[in-house]
Amino acid sequence: MTPATAPYGTWESPIDARLVAAHDGHPEYVGTVGPEVWWTEPRPAEGGRRALMRLRPDGAGPAESVLPGPWNVRSRVIEYGGRPWAGTARETGGPLIVFVHHADQRMYAFEPDAPGAGPRPLTPVSPIGEGLRWADPVVPAGRDEVWCVLEEFTGERPTDVRRVIAAVPLDGSAAADRSRVRELTDGADRFTTGPRLSPDGRHAAWLTWDHPRMPWDGTVVRLADVTADGGLANVRAVAGGARESVAQADWGADGSLLYSGDASGWWNLYRLDVGAGGAAAGSTALCPREEEFGGPLWKIGHRWFEPLEDGTVAVLHGRGSLRLGILDPATGELADAPGPWTEWAPALTAAGTRVVGVAASPHSAYEVVELDTRTGHALVVGAGHTDLVDPAYYPVPAERVFRGPDGREIHAHLYPPRHPAAEAPDGELPPYVVWAHGGPTGRAPLVLDLEIAYFTSRGIGVAEVNYGGSAGYGRAYRERLRERWGVVDVEDCAAVARALAADGTADPARLAIRGGSAGGWTTAVSLTSPLTEGLYACGTISYPILDLAGWATGETHDFESQYLVSLVGRAEEHPERYRDRSPVHHADRVTAPFLLLQGLDDVICPPAQCDRFLAEVAGRGVPHAYLAFEGESHGFRRAETITRAVESELSLYAQVFGFDRPDVPRLELTP
Repeated sequence: MTPATAPYGTWESPIDARLVAAHDGHPEYVGTVGPEVWWTEPRPAEGGRRALMRLRPDGAGPAESVLPGPWNVRSRVIEYGGRPWAGTARETGGPLIVFVHHADQRMYAFEPDAPGAGPRPLTPVSPIGEGLRWADPVVPAGRDEVWCVLEEFTGERPTDVRRVIAAVPLDGSAAADRSRVRELTDGADRFTTGPRLSPDGRHAAWLTWDHPRMPWDGTVVRLADVTADGGLANVRAVAGGARESVAQADWGADGSLLYSGDASGWWNLYRLDVGAGGAAAGSTALCPREEEFGGPLWKIGHRWFEPLEDGTVAVLHGRGSLRLGILDPATGELADAPGPWTEWAPALTAAGTRVVGVAASPHSAYEVVELDTRTGHALVVGAGHTDLVDPAYYPVPAERVFRGPDGREIHAHLYPPRHPAAEAPDGELPPYVVWAHGGPTGRAPLVLDLEIAYFTSRGIGVAEVNYGGSAGYGRAYRERLRERWGVVDVEDCAAVARALAADGTADPARLAIRGGSAGGWTTAVSLTSPLTEGLYACGTISYPILDLAGWATGETHDFESQYLVSLVGRAEEHPERYRDRSPVHHADRVTAPFLLLQGLDDVICPPAQCDRFLAEVAGRGVPHAYLAFEGESHGFRRAETITRAVESELSLYAQVFGFDRPDVPRLELTP
């Protein structure tokens, strides 16, 4: 069939905004309960709740959601959340599951095989501040309680909070009595993960860190003895430190302590031998490479490695994209798993010889994948990818390395426009949108994303930039952003945009930038910075940071309340940076049209910052629109919100880039 000729941006596509919204998000927090596999899964059409999924063993039917709506299995610990469930197999009566319900943040127990039984509360509600929150639970063998992270607010301010490892009785006696919760640590550490118990149950290990460090700056591995009465004694630091980030710690089958630390400049896997008396010997690198075997701990309970019963270790590793491999610690030999998946999320679990994780590729969205280590065979067992449209509408991405100021490397993914039945007129160059990821200590994965395909299948290219500061390329790359946030990220995104225009890939008059959270900051700074004057024709700013001083003085949550110390510098030492880099103080520089999207329940990047920025923009003659969404927090989860946001963004580009899109509601821009 001869392709029809139509300008870029006008191509018709079966990938509409409702399809994008219906498939937003991906499975998380995979775990095993005996031979069963469990995980959480998004439900955008059900108010954005997270369903708890159960896959019975031996192919006994497809995965099932074990709790109906409105049950929403999601923790708010450190606001970004953490592992919200755990389970244990029992000889009779089926599994016992504990989980956190998002609406009240209480922990519940649930026996899915007990006739007529519903969830029963295990924890109380606190009237102070944001109350009590729980995450990263484990159910220790032989104990009638669950051990987990307790986050407890002690006042009304977001920083009035303490965190400890706690033990919650499974009999429900603490549901109305806070005193029945046993605190296993003293709260001296500001942040903690949940405990990992040694195979013999005699030791526990966990990670801690303190302000102003973030977990990718420096964490400490703590080791303790488990006493006969279920306490933790002789707590000591055995690895990590102020300048070493440990992403995960867990126990090998032989009783050695394994951890992923970046002392070499890369997150590599180490073994620490723990003697019979609990003494820890020196650590040994198991597979030293200039690759990452870990990542930034944005959520409590991420898992980049999983020890197996035979002494080998399932690991995620790579530069940029992470792939699954099986490591033999005795020899250092690492064998990668077969299959088409090129990106694995930090969600590994194992049962016997089976390793289960969440994986995707440029041609498939995230799905639950199981590897049989005996046979080397891997297959999809849940949330399987289905092509709901012809894959010819998907983009074919390419990894590129660009050069920024001083010749530094900038990693990016290019998604050119692609349509099976349309082509642009001769000589026309496509518009391109630079996508800045959140974090900023994060990374844009190279996977199929229907939101990207929504734009590329209409003739709009996308360039995802893993700017300096991104994870996945070693500590030195990550720390390029240290005290230079709002400079390096802006320069790197601009370098990619300019290179695409210079080499004839993109139309230099039709470049845009967009991002959410920290990416929203980068977008807003890019529209107000002299470094990028005249480069971008428009921008889409989602749930952004716009005022550094406000964000540093109580306008965000505790986890990131001192993040700016590393990203910008101490406010008392560098007040000029906090003003000079903040878009709210440079609204007079905004000349490009923009769309601002915000959740009204966002406590990480609050709406107040948008209000101040818009007040400064008002009356300056810059076309813009502000869409604020009730019931949405940091990142959109509801199908109707995602649909409106995507269509509004397309309408912005249509109006600015000069093409018609009658298939989406026109975004009203206010001068």
